[in-house]
Amino acid sequence: MGFLKALLAAVYAFHPYFSHAETAPNYSFIHESTTAPPVSYHDYIVVGGGAAGCPSAATLSETANVLVLERGGSPYHNPGKTDKGNFLITLSDPSPDSYAQIFITEDGVYNHRACVLGGGTVINAGFYSRAETEFVKESGLDEALVKDAYQWVENKVVFKAPLLQWQTAVRDGLLEAGVLPYNGFTNEHINGTKIGSTIFDMNDHRHSAADLLEYADPKNIIVYLHATVTKILFTTQTVGSRPRAIGVIYEDALGEKHTAYLTNDSKSEIIVSAGAIGSSQLLMLSGIGPRSQLEPLGIKLVMDQPMVGQGMADNTLNGLFIPSPNPVEVSLLSTVGISLFVNYIEAGSGLNLAPSFGWISKFLLSILDQTAIGSFFDTRLNGGIILQKVARPLSTGHLELRSTDPNETPKVRFNYFQEPEDLRNCVQGMKTIINVVNSKAFSKFRYRTISTQQLLNVVAALPLNQRPRHFDTASSLEQFCNDTVMTFWHHHGGCQVGKVVDEDYKVIGVDGLRVIDASTFSFTPGTNPQATVMMLGRAMGVRIQKNRLS
Repeated sequence: MGFLKALLAAVYAFHPYFSHAETAPNYSFIHESTTAPPVSYHDYIVVGGGAAGCPSAATLSETANVLVLERGGSPYHNPGKTDKGNFLITLSDPSPDSYAQIFITEDGVYNHRACVLGGGTVINAGFYSRAETEFVKESGLDEALVKDAYQWVENKVVFKAPLLQWQTAVRDGLLEAGVLPYNGFTNEHINGTKIGSTIFDMNDHRHSAADLLEYADPKNIIVYLHATVTKILFTTQTVGSRPRAIGVIYEDALGEKHTAYLTNDSKSEIIVSAGAIGSSQLLMLSGIGPRSQLEPLGIKLVMDQPMVGQGMADNTLNGLFIPSPNPVEVSLLSTVGISLFVNYIEAGSGLNLAPSFGWISKFLLSILDQTAIGSFFDTRLNGGIILQKVARPLSTGHLELRSTDPNETPKVRFNYFQEPEDLRNCVQGMKTIINVVNSKAFSKFRYRTISTQQLLNVVAALPLNQRPRHFDTASSLEQFCNDTVMTFWHHHGGCQVGKVVDEDYKVIGVDGLRVIDASTFSFTPGTNPQATVMMLGRAMGVRIQKNRLS
């Protein structure tokens, strides 16, 4: 894979078609929004420079003028901040310029929204896995286009995940636990245990969707940072005709308003790629959503669309923390166990920790009643975590606006484990984790004096969310799943295909407006969705481009 990347780099450097390319982080087209003119005109306006927005914008810039509006800052100002070992530090950063904006769901679960160019690919655990065949067929995308789009992404930001001692022990433990067959290294989403890819390179540096802007034509694209879109503008030519998106209003970091309009071209479009929460929120703030929500807030109704913000889902995360008697490597999600496509088992180890985690060490030692094991939480994780994700939650919820302020995260309720099948799948996943921890293959990383029941007790005692605990939290796996549930950060829904957008990702009933991101999904594709969200941005960029040139 390294040779292929070097070869492609040489091609991009000397081939005339790619001679315009710029390399991250030295982009000439990224600017603070405070430098933006009061009014500008563009063939395409992309709202959200995340996993879908960056590849679609880069693609469209090959033949058209593109504006990208990103509400966060640049991931390149402090590149070490997003290295593999700093995953937890970055995620828990409470500062105003944090890449991760924390919020609490109405279910009492801590959650995060990305607020940075590159979106979730800047703050996630990095695992890269393509979607299952079923998803591609349901998406309506051409299979050859999908394959080419995945490869386009992989040539720039994807690397084979390393397999060191901790990840090897998890792999072998999964096989002992019956998560079969062993599929070796593959990017495909297939049942059994496998080694996947990652967006961290061999030096543990992250490569996000922002790096895909290297494909952009710098003459045809401009990216404004700290640009918060407050509203999409529409026009209706005649009474009763379909509304058409014509531009957006956005605020810069100083609160000054700017207006970006589409050029007077029937094929110009606004592409909303603000994520599962942000895209639904923006449509509502712009007047497309449930009348019952918008009118009480004084939002002028453009189209009564009751399905905006509905079908919101989030894959659940439950797992165990395992202190290790032996040193562990820094690792994130190299091995995955795919158990009949109902849950996925993944693991990490040796991650760096913020000083604010220090109190947890003494707390854990008191829970475990162990003084000889040393500190599990110090400046880094002296052990690891094994997690399970419910693959396709049937439980869904909804999103509601709190106010007309675009900076305020809406009320989000995912209704975790509302459907009994989701809870059964979580219990099955926890049983698999316990079998992995108890396996011979994993024994090197286990203190013999600490039982899996004690490990369950630890998780039950930690303030991982704001949900109530019960007397049987640690003794009943059903109650354990409910009480200790966390997010896997794989939010989806709210603008689903067939309900809010059509198969071309055009907002139904409106011209000149598409939504391209995970808000359109009815389930998350692959083990982790980032590969498919980036692929979708590229594939739809190609499709839109062809339509423009036809």
